[in-house]
Amino acid sequence: MSGRPSTAQSRRAASLLAACALGALAAACKSDPATTGGIDLSDYRARHPIVLADGTRSLDVFPTGIGHLDPRQAADVDAFMLEYRRFGRGVLLMEVPQGVPPAQAVAIERTAAALSRFGGQNGVGARAITVSGYAVAAPSLAAPIRLSFQRMQAKVADQCGLWPQDVGTSSFAFDYSNRPTWNLGCAMQANVAAQVADPVDLVRGRPEGRIDSVKRVRDIGQLRDGKDPSTAWRQDGQTAVKSQVGGN
Repeated sequence: MSGRPSTAQSRRAASLLAACALGALAAACKSDPATTGGIDLSDYRARHPIVLADGTRSLDVFPTGIGHLDPRQAADVDAFMLEYRRFGRGVLLMEVPQGVPPAQAVAIERTAAALSRFGGQNGVGARAITVSGYAVAAPSLAAPIRLSFQRMQAKVADQCGLWPQDVGTSSFAFDYSNRPTWNLGCAMQANVAAQVADPVDLVRGRPEGRIDSVKRVRDIGQLRDGKDPSTAWRQDGQTAVKSQVGGN
C-alpha cells in the first residue's frame, strides 16, 4: 500500500487550508485598525489653541479720598463700566472690604456710594449692581473695593509653562528630531487672547459697513469723465525717510 495521500485527501486538505485563510481574513477585518502614536503635534496653534469661554473681569478701586475718585481711577471705572454695558452678563458685583479700621471704613463706605452714583451716570442702574462684603486678611494694608462681572473671553485652552521634555541633551531621540518644544508659542497665543477687544473676532469676521456715498458718487463721476478715480500718492524723492521718523 502506497504512502502517498489520495486525491480525495488532498482536496480535503486544500479545502481546510482555504477555510483557515478565509477565517484569518475575516478576523483581520474585525480587528482594530493599526494606528501610530509617535507623531506629535508641531504647530503651536494645534498645541495651544485659543478658545472662547466665560470668565471674570474685575477691577480693584482703592479709596483715596472721602467720597470721591481720583482722575486715574475715575477713568478706569469709566472704561470698566463701558465694557460691562457692551459685553457684561448678569449683575455687576461690588465687594466691599470688612474688618478694617474705622477711619478706612468711612472712606470705603463713601467711595462705594460714589461708585454707585458713577454707575448710574454711565448707564448702570442700581438694580444691576449687587453689593456684598469680603473679609480683609491684613487690616493694616490697603483694602480695595472689587468690581467684577462675567463676560465671554478668549484664552488658551491648556496651561503655559509646561516642559514635558528637557530642552538640554537628555534624550537622543528628542534632541535630534528637530521638533519644537512643547511650550513654544503658548505665551504668544496667551497674549493674543488677552489683547483681543472682541473675542468673537477670532471666530468670524465682521460684516461690511456702510459705503461712503460721497466718495462713490465722486468716483463714478470721474469714471464717466474718463479720469482715474484712484488716490494719487505724492512721493518726494528729496526727503529721506529717517528724517521723518527722527532717525540719525
